[in-house]
Amino acid sequence: MTVKDQPIEKDALVRFEKRQVKEPRVLNEAYDYEKPVAFTRALRVELPGYSLILISGTASVNEAGESIHVGDLEAQSWRTFRNIEALLAAEGADWHDVVRTTCYLRDMSRDYDAFNEVRMAFYKEKELDPFPASTGIQVTLCREDLLVEIEAMAIVPPDRKA
Repeated sequence: MTVKDQPIEKDALVRFEKRQVKEPRVLNEAYDYEKPVAFTRALRVELPGYSLILISGTASVNEAGESIHVGDLEAQSWRTFRNIEALLAAEGADWHDVVRTTCYLRDMSRDYDAFNEVRMAFYKEKELDPFPASTGIQVTLCREDLLVEIEAMAIVPPDRKA
């Protein structure tokens, strides 16, 4: 029997505590939508010495899961940053705890400059220094009316809670 074929003893598995992050006053879980989608909006993972907050791709949607600010990249970008801000706040975190973002734009060549202006204004409003590490990617988003979606990762002390 090869190593690959050997069963893993249940007691040998190490699992880290993880729990769902919610902020229903701003946006709801995708599996609560009229057409459910199988992912969690955000997770908090407890690791030795720190907590990791992982925020799934977030866009300009309201608490009912409806796209808002259709056709307006700047307004969609602001709403997306605010939605992420609300999820962070639900865990006692803020944008100063964000270490990485991945920014998805429907049309990088047309929209990047306008998106970056909003991102710069938002980061300056929050007095971030340094800015989070980030990657920008052009994609086809899950809804035709969305122009931007952002993922975020934050690190906080384990005792910091909302």
